[in-house]
Amino acid sequence: MSQDKVVAGSRLEELVQELLVELGENPEREGLKRTPLRVDRSLRFLTEGYDRDPRQAVGDALFEEDCDEMVMVQGIDIYSLCEHHMLPFYGQCHVAYIPNGKVVGLSKIPRVVNVFSRRLQVQERLTRQIAESLDEILQPRGVAVVIDAYHLCMAMRGVEKQNAFTKTSALLGAFREDANTRAEFFSLLRKNG
Repeated sequence: MSQDKVVAGSRLEELVQELLVELGENPEREGLKRTPLRVDRSLRFLTEGYDRDPRQAVGDALFEEDCDEMVMVQGIDIYSLCEHHMLPFYGQCHVAYIPNGKVVGLSKIPRVVNVFSRRLQVQERLTRQIAESLDEILQPRGVAVVIDAYHLCMAMRGVEKQNAFTKTSALLGAFREDANTRAEFFSLLRKNG
């Protein structure tokens, strides 16, 4: 659903116009005339992950390398939409893996994160999907993913807790099985975080 697939008068535009009317607004007033088109484009961009494949995001950027020490990419910004209220949640994703004869181009890890964050999501599933996808593609000795995020569905409505922060983790392979590896990961995460 990339932006280049947006056509004037799309069904999504019509639905946004109907939504505005249901909310008691006049979609013909100056500030709202182009809102249905803008919302259409925005939602298609924010959910473009449905049209993306994590393997394609990695492409041919897997390289044979005699490396068996932890590789960590920390502080990957994420923006996603809560599937329960379609409100944003945002924060940072931290990814580590232990190579098993192959390393991946570092920019490919944030690309994989974007594939899954640009969908309607819950943070728990998002964390697991990133870890499982990297595990499948890289076939490393282990993968660890931690996401720290603020959820506007908790801040703007419901309990209205603006400072509530959610952390999730997914640990696979050596990160799950080896307490020392797990401790090293969380220690590095704290030092740089």
